[in-house]
Amino acid sequence: MATTTPTGVRAHAKHGGGTSDSAPMTHRQIMEALSGLLLGMFAAILSSTIVTNALPQIVTDLGGGQSAYTWVVTASLLAMTASTPLWGKLADLVSKKALVQIALCVFVVGSVVAGLAHSPSMLITARVIQGLGAGGLSALAQIIMAAMIAPRERGRYSGYLGATFAVATVGGPLLGGVITDTPWLGWRWCLYVGVPFALIALFVLQKTLNLPVAKRQVKVDWAGAFFVTAAVSLLLIWVTFADDKYTWLSWQTYTMVGGAIALTLVFLLVESRAAEPIIPLRLFRNRTITLASLASLFVGIAMFAGTVYFSQYFQLARGKSPTMSGVMTIPMIGGLFVSSTVSGLIITKTGRWKGWLLAGGLLLTAGLGMLSTMRYDTAYWHIGVFMALMGLGVGMMMQNLVLCTQNQVAPGDLGAASSVVTFFRSLGGAVGVSVLGSVMSSRITHHATETIGQLRPEEQMAAGQAMGSGRIPDMDLLPAPIRTWLESAYGHGIADIFLYVAPIAFLGFLVTLLIKEVPLRTSGALAQAAHASAETASPAAPAPAEAARVAGTVPAAVPAVAPAGTAGTAAGTSAAPRPAAVATADGEREPGPAGIPVRGTVRGHESAAVPHAAVTLISLSGRQLGRSVAQADGTYTVDAPHAGSYVLIAAADGYQPQASTVVVHDEPVAYDILLSGTSGLGGLVRAEESGQPVAGAMVIVTDVRGDLLATVTTGEDGEFSLTELVPGTVTVAVNAPGFRPRALPVEVGGTGVARVEVGLWPGARLQGVIRAPHGPLADARVTLIDAAGNVAGSAGTGPDGAYAFTDLDAGEYTVVATGYPPVATALTVEGPGVDGHDITLAHPGE
Repeated sequence: MATTTPTGVRAHAKHGGGTSDSAPMTHRQIMEALSGLLLGMFAAILSSTIVTNALPQIVTDLGGGQSAYTWVVTASLLAMTASTPLWGKLADLVSKKALVQIALCVFVVGSVVAGLAHSPSMLITARVIQGLGAGGLSALAQIIMAAMIAPRERGRYSGYLGATFAVATVGGPLLGGVITDTPWLGWRWCLYVGVPFALIALFVLQKTLNLPVAKRQVKVDWAGAFFVTAAVSLLLIWVTFADDKYTWLSWQTYTMVGGAIALTLVFLLVESRAAEPIIPLRLFRNRTITLASLASLFVGIAMFAGTVYFSQYFQLARGKSPTMSGVMTIPMIGGLFVSSTVSGLIITKTGRWKGWLLAGGLLLTAGLGMLSTMRYDTAYWHIGVFMALMGLGVGMMMQNLVLCTQNQVAPGDLGAASSVVTFFRSLGGAVGVSVLGSVMSSRITHHATETIGQLRPEEQMAAGQAMGSGRIPDMDLLPAPIRTWLESAYGHGIADIFLYVAPIAFLGFLVTLLIKEVPLRTSGALAQAAHASAETASPAAPAPAEAARVAGTVPAAVPAVAPAGTAGTAAGTSAAPRPAAVATADGEREPGPAGIPVRGTVRGHESAAVPHAAVTLISLSGRQLGRSVAQADGTYTVDAPHAGSYVLIAAADGYQPQASTVVVHDEPVAYDILLSGTSGLGGLVRAEESGQPVAGAMVIVTDVRGDLLATVTTGEDGEFSLTELVPGTVTVAVNAPGFRPRALPVEVGGTGVARVEVGLWPGARLQGVIRAPHGPLADARVTLIDAAGNVAGSAGTGPDGAYAFTDLDAGEYTVVATGYPPVATALTVEGPGVDGHDITLAHPGE
């Protein structure tokens, strides 16, 4: 049985996976290797979220009820839950690249079948196939990232994964709403959208992802996969139909719960005897893995509760279209996007992750608790704040629970451990959606029954028929009094879900309190495997600083300057060892004749060598012990007097000085140093017409991939300044109140400060009030069309009937107002714009 060899890892380094015997991967190489993965994840998440706002329409068209609505979501989550451990185990046995491509193909098949569905049962079956593919993509993306990237660096790239999740989650509901509202497309096209993205991902993965394959005899635990699927399925069937087809305490409940427990016990028995268990039970001896899995279960319940039932709230309780339903969930997704990205970047810099888990648990609990107070007429800005808190909490916890688990396991168990955490998150989502769907139905019925007395007797019969049909009602067909009554019931009933979920999120917070923070390792799984193979082949090979870190001898903050996979290079291992220190009678060590060498390479941007860098070795008490100047190729050597811990300081012109702790044993130590450049960017933002400086303008800098690098606000003199930027081409975007935003490319040099001057043009505005015979008209739709017939903007009026458009070009426009019979008016926008363009709507004869 062969294992991954250093040679295989060296071949892999071209496309990802820096190792101990190759140059460290650059950010560009890592992103090329991850591009197909992120695109595949985008396709899976997009196809999952794009139906969220279309589900009420889909289930109505196919003739389903609330249970069908729940199972369309649950079926996908169940398949994802059951298959995730299987994908994870296969990833430890066969080619990860082949597996992720197979998962994409399964996902494409499921999407096509779902788009052709003509009944709820066919759609649910197709969603099972989609879930199988999505389970593979979600598990394998985390596993492949962990194989290539060290835990210390992985926070940054987990942030990219979280950002992909957020963008797809934002774009999915919005795109799904637009497609559903477009007559010549319809909801079926929502299920086809992910197919082209998946096919492109297949092509990109074939070109960019190259990983060494561990050739082993595959022993898949099919029995374990069957019993865990059967146990979860039986549990979900029980909670879906409880309180609907039968009561919670009934013979059906006892039979199904007892059967689920029995199947779980059989599963545990099978796993304890399987040669290659789908979920190695020994992993749960690790406290961090056990607690992270439990916390992921609670996070899954909370996360899916929000993403699934918000669409019903906005469409059935507030009467919004599928498109607007997607727009209104942006605060939650924005919070998730910000927290997952920012936490990943900061974890990469500091190596500290537990504080983010604790903060996420508190924010998630607070957001859910506040959401339980919403009603059908609650001010939207209140709900937006509550959703943002919830999104911030989920973003801080979701990826970082996987990260802390991956940091605890050996390379051979990486796939299984990662999939265990993902499994419990998906399990929580599946169980949560099923239970909460049943609870929501009963709570809506309860609130509707309590308030039906508010209706007139002749309206109560029609109201009873609307509630008793078993189908999701079409609010547009109901008379106004019945619609308001039913919207109130839905608003209150859906809010009760968040009341029940908030304590579960708090349990997740309590569990994270018990997780012990372990310093993040500084080498990826492939590099660790290479080290293990090298040590097996040559026991005398020197142990790199990474070994000391794992042993707990290096503080958590030590490796801030060591790039992933560079702690121990060929330069160090090939050097002839010098005479080691010897022990004296009193136990102290005396240095050998020439000390113990610490050598490596000083690197800067894009891993380029930094010549003439000053490298100083000092003791922990601050005494200088050695000094060296890096050669033209960046290499340096300093001698440590004896074994122990030392501080290594490197400095060079045009770079920030760096300090790190190294542990020296009796053998030469290889330690590469990464210096950050001090390139900067400054400039002036001014008004293009007057030339006056613009104070308070927001300056945003992104790289060529669109990743956010820095933001700053201009001062009173319109000036701004940024430091510590990576050299290369960046995009500078500027926006300020009263001006049109502008973006332009700027080249940041390797040293010094680049300067740019940005001129902003003023943007015109248009505002007014939509009135009806009885006064200002709320919820009217106002559409602005330019002279070429393009829609320049769309807005809804508030309670005061007001609307507004900003950042307009001068020219001719047509304003179309709807809410009553539509009215179109033409106007010319010049200079600062037009105020007081009021429109009166009325029915004929009023």
